[in-house]
Amino acid sequence: MAFEWSLLQSFIAVAGEGSLSGAARTLGGSQPTMGRHVGALETALGVRLFERTAGGLELTPTGIELLEHAELMAEAAQRLSLAAEGRAEAIAGTIRLTASDIVATYILPEILTTLRHAEPEIEIELVASDRTENLLQREADIVVRMYRPTQADVFTRRVGDLRLGMFVAKSYAAQRGVPQSIEDFHDHDFIGYDRGDQIIRGFREAGLDVGRRFFSFRCDNQVVCWRMVVAGYGIGFNQISVGEAEPGVMRVPLDAELPTLPVWLTAHSELKTSHRVRRVFDFLADALGRAT
Repeated sequence: MAFEWSLLQSFIAVAGEGSLSGAARTLGGSQPTMGRHVGALETALGVRLFERTAGGLELTPTGIELLEHAELMAEAAQRLSLAAEGRAEAIAGTIRLTASDIVATYILPEILTTLRHAEPEIEIELVASDRTENLLQREADIVVRMYRPTQADVFTRRVGDLRLGMFVAKSYAAQRGVPQSIEDFHDHDFIGYDRGDQIIRGFREAGLDVGRRFFSFRCDNQVVCWRMVVAGYGIGFNQISVGEAEPGVMRVPLDAELPTLPVWLTAHSELKTSHRVRRVFDFLADALGRAT
């Protein structure tokens, strides 16, 4: 029995999205094409894969069983693609890189500009996100994170540690002053995360038991939080190199240094023999190591 691989791709996408339109958005195709692919696969296999419901398309029992096999085939195809690219000799091509909002906004631009001058045949796609990308599915070639990824079949390197500081706008300090001790914190406005608890845990480790309501401004986007600090809303946190480069803010003196953030570079193990990935990986490791 022979059928095109694209039919299986459409089948998996429709099963995942629950609709032809959703699958079309995922694959960058059209709804009629998704419908034709599903119909062609059902004809080739001689089974019915989906039932139409009020909520969209639902897998039949046979479809559920065959989806598992299709996903295994997709994973094998991804590994084949990674293995082939890992042995590619050419350095020209695209690297998809992901990093946190702060690193992508304030640290990587100069580094990637230098890389561009050194390797003009390499194109960069940068995703500013803290989401854990699936390296096997090629959501990213190289990942920059402040923690060590735990996905299987990856190689990773710790390239440095980022120092953190507490900062406040000079305009805020002129009106409200700055805290001289932890006990003074309750007299000031603080900027923190909405759902993330990293800053809360840091405060508690320092001996100050605070909750989410301690922060009068909350947002999970790190760049937004930093811009609120610069605007003078309240006291916030950032990497020392970023904070000291901003002329409108000053560092709040503390009795002790804040914890550092480890910087990890990660790529899929199949790509470690790719000259392009290895070149960018090593370049970033060196540049980030010098920036920390």
